[in-house]
Amino acid sequence: MSLKSVIEVYGTLLAGLALFVFLLIFADNFSSAANLLNVLKQASFLSILAIGFTFALITSELDLSFANVCSLSAVVIGSLISIDVAWPVAVCAGIAVGVSAGLLNGFLVTMLKVPSLISTLGTASVANGLAFMITGGVAFVGRWDANFLYLGRGKIGPVPVIILFTMVLILVAVVLYTQTRTGVHMQATGENEEAARRSGINTRSCKILGLTLAGLAAGITAVFLVANLSSAAPQMAGDFLLNGIAATLLGMTMFTPAKPNILGTVVGALIIVILSNGLVLLGAQYYIQDIMLGIIIIASVAVSASVLKRAAFAL
Repeated sequence: MSLKSVIEVYGTLLAGLALFVFLLIFADNFSSAANLLNVLKQASFLSILAIGFTFALITSELDLSFANVCSLSAVVIGSLISIDVAWPVAVCAGIAVGVSAGLLNGFLVTMLKVPSLISTLGTASVANGLAFMITGGVAFVGRWDANFLYLGRGKIGPVPVIILFTMVLILVAVVLYTQTRTGVHMQATGENEEAARRSGINTRSCKILGLTLAGLAAGITAVFLVANLSSAAPQMAGDFLLNGIAATLLGMTMFTPAKPNILGTVVGALIIVILSNGLVLLGAQYYIQDIMLGIIIIASVAVSASVLKRAAFAL
């Protein structure tokens, strides 16, 4: 493999490693075990959401509702637990909300032919309104069942449960994406929908599945967020929208350049969290994080513009 090819495929990964080494040397406490585990924990929340967004993008669709859907799922979980509904039932209800939102997006895109850019923005607005309606604008907070809180705060040895769960989820997602007929069909649908349809692939089902997986990821993330914070607020996942999109776009600059891929998304999420954590430890002003995130998004889109244009405006 030529040097140019190495840079094209692994350049972003190498830049991430360079950033990691830089922070190990110059950022106080960055290398502590507690901080590194915290980085992995925060990256886990982001990775799950970003993986969902990636599956939608693999089928050439955008899901701009996943953060609002995650918040809605969270307040549904919080509201049910606060009125003493058994936490497993509340968890299932929250995940069902995410899946339902994904199915709705899939219906709007495939049946009503509404571009995903528009349909998912609409779903996001509806989810945001419902979240505020359920909470009245006030977060649900309480001393909830310790078994439920263990999902977000528990550890197996020194490692938080959420990190171990995310590792399993990544493995499942990679297998689905690379080793199954469904994954191949989803990729073919995203790369050339008409050719995929003519070859006998049910492209409509693939798009619905991609958007549903995005909703499922939002529901799962909501469970861990609520369990971790012991609270549920109507905009608790709002900051994940740009970060999740940025992680996916950054992932498209490595491994399989200009194509959404699961491993790239996970590495992208880790780089973003490491950068954010490092800037805080270096004493950078809060707005520097937003500036850096914007630069990451713009630079990533420069590599993958054609994919995003097709996903946003395809009819």
